[in-house]
Amino acid sequence: MPPPSPLPARHGLDAARLRTPDRDRSAPDPWPTMGAWLRHRLPEHVDVPGMLAQERFVDEGGRAVRDADPYAPARYVWFHRDLRDEPVVPGTIHVVHRDARLVVVDKPPFLSTIPRGGHVMQSVVVRLRAELGLPELSPLHRLDRVTSGLLMLATEQRWRGAYQSAFERRAVDKTYRALAPLRPDLELPVVVRNHIRKERGTWCAEVVPGARVNAETLVELEREVEADEVEQDVDGGGASGCAEAGRVAGVDRLAVYRLTPRTGRTHQLRLHLAGLGIPIVGDPLYPVVRDVPVDDFRHPLQLLAAEVAFTDPVDGRHREFRSVRSLPLAAED
Repeated sequence: MPPPSPLPARHGLDAARLRTPDRDRSAPDPWPTMGAWLRHRLPEHVDVPGMLAQERFVDEGGRAVRDADPYAPARYVWFHRDLRDEPVVPGTIHVVHRDARLVVVDKPPFLSTIPRGGHVMQSVVVRLRAELGLPELSPLHRLDRVTSGLLMLATEQRWRGAYQSAFERRAVDKTYRALAPLRPDLELPVVVRNHIRKERGTWCAEVVPGARVNAETLVELEREVEADEVEQDVDGGGASGCAEAGRVAGVDRLAVYRLTPRTGRTHQLRLHLAGLGIPIVGDPLYPVVRDVPVDDFRHPLQLLAAEVAFTDPVDGRHREFRSVRSLPLAAED
């Protein structure tokens, strides 16, 4: 187990940690200095010389790692990354429930669950660690950045295991709702079962025909959406996009679908509905990748993590939570 970080969290974000490789006794050390190893290890866009000069790399004792320090195998190094200026993601993180072990929130679209890539400060974890004063707050599952709705988090690391094991055992019932084209010829309810694969570094997941089933979703028609529901936010630029999306899909009618996933593959619900010929309104990836700027918040994906229910693995109580949002989702301020 690595030693604890000598650097305190910054903006609710822990310091990044690196480790030099173990010694290969059959060969000389491949780097003469720690500075040479850091230049090799980190991407080109990282200003390693500048960070070394500013003493931003430290060892487990909190001492600055210097450019000319002799290379040492199995050595830990910590540092804080430079962060881009992120536009503030609009919308409110509603705290639906909070107790000593759990925080359940209802997140807006476009807000990342965890700090990742270009979305660090604008993530649920970083924002809520600061707002709620919970430095160990961590998610028990994830929602896509563009998905809205319920997200469960543990207040402290000691509670993570019990609740994460409930997700792994599929002991947590999750219900989603999606706005998508209405297909009168589609027989519902239907259970979609297939194999979904997503390669690291690619945007889209794909169905692998003939492979062992690893993704399953129950799809039910809940209700047809009336025209006035779609048109009520024309000036806001949110729900107004729903009618346009329906026309692009070749239909004039939209519906809300109730989705019950029995597995949790990446992009599972989005891929399953697209495969049924009813792609979710506002989806920038399925069935066709659209060139949408990452900071364009005008047209939310019409997918909502609406309900979650489970037996608490710590005290045995029944827990049930519902989103305060509803479809169609409008652009938020």
